[in-house]
Amino acid sequence: MEQSHGTFRIRYCWTYAKGLALNDPIEYHSPLNSEGPTPVNQVVPTRSSTLRDVFIGQDGLRAGWSLLIFIAMIAAIAFCTNRISHKLHVPDPNSAKPGAEMSPLFGILAEAIPFVIVVFVTWIMSKIERRPLGVYGLGDTRKFSHFFSGMAWGIACLSLLILTLWKSGFLVFDSRLLFGSDVFRYGAMWLFGFLLVGLLEEYITRGYIQYTLTRGLASIYQWAFKTRHSAALGFWTAAVIMSLLFGFGHRNNPGESPIGLLSAGLAGFVFCLSLWRTGSLWWAIGLHTSWDWGQSFLYGVADSGMMVQHHLFATHPVGKPILSGGTTGPEGSIFILAVLALIALIIVFTLPREHYGRASRAFE
Repeated sequence: MEQSHGTFRIRYCWTYAKGLALNDPIEYHSPLNSEGPTPVNQVVPTRSSTLRDVFIGQDGLRAGWSLLIFIAMIAAIAFCTNRISHKLHVPDPNSAKPGAEMSPLFGILAEAIPFVIVVFVTWIMSKIERRPLGVYGLGDTRKFSHFFSGMAWGIACLSLLILTLWKSGFLVFDSRLLFGSDVFRYGAMWLFGFLLVGLLEEYITRGYIQYTLTRGLASIYQWAFKTRHSAALGFWTAAVIMSLLFGFGHRNNPGESPIGLLSAGLAGFVFCLSLWRTGSLWWAIGLHTSWDWGQSFLYGVADSGMMVQHHLFATHPVGKPILSGGTTGPEGSIFILAVLALIALIIVFTLPREHYGRASRAFE
């Protein structure tokens, strides 16, 4: 009996070693296994590399590393661009004093260059992660209808705010500054400029970063709580973080105020609501475009403390800044909070719920 067991062990080990060496799915039968033959490749489970696990998860490259790579590339390219601009003596848009007006050409260049950088780096990350570029906010089968709908609601809601300030005596229209073909020429130039503003600010804050932060946080929530609401929890946690950063990012604008910073942060959160509802950024881009264009060109008021050249009307605020907005513009008025609430209701009742977060297991 002892000898027969020894003979079996020798044959068992030889068969196992041969199967591994030749990568041959040889079947063998162990007296300890009453269920019959078992494939060799099921005996020893494969173990993934510990180093690989640090960088790669079930959803591909881990979200933390993705964000670090994205931010590092943005910072490196922005640093090089900033050095070149200093060599060329290009003025810093944040160095303007309250009341200073930005030219159309400078405004367009100040938004176009960063937007191209963000799109380029996002494209690189899409290749690294092997995801379609459209999943980061710009892919939408209804992009045109969402965009123009956002534009229409943007100019309507802004006009309601301007009307409220004017009728309450907190905003005075002094005169009309443009006539004839100048209205169309500068109106078109500034419309293109503020389209770039909408594209840049939405894509850099609620594009790749929002998507990647959401999938990382969703994975954490799923691991910690095993809840089917992990995607929603991840999205809205990321929305709060990015909205706070969006509001904080306006702090260097000339003429900005505490109410203006608060309204910028809340506007960012409202834009996240439209992203969650539509699955894309196009509605927010449309509203962002027409809102800024309406403030800066059409009504001639300050936009987060910034003024532009060649606007249609000359206006000035009257009364306490918390009511009139002061040097911040209408976004610095307490009335902006009611308008933001109205926009949130418009999003909820007019935009059908789509699926946000395609091409990621974290959203499944």
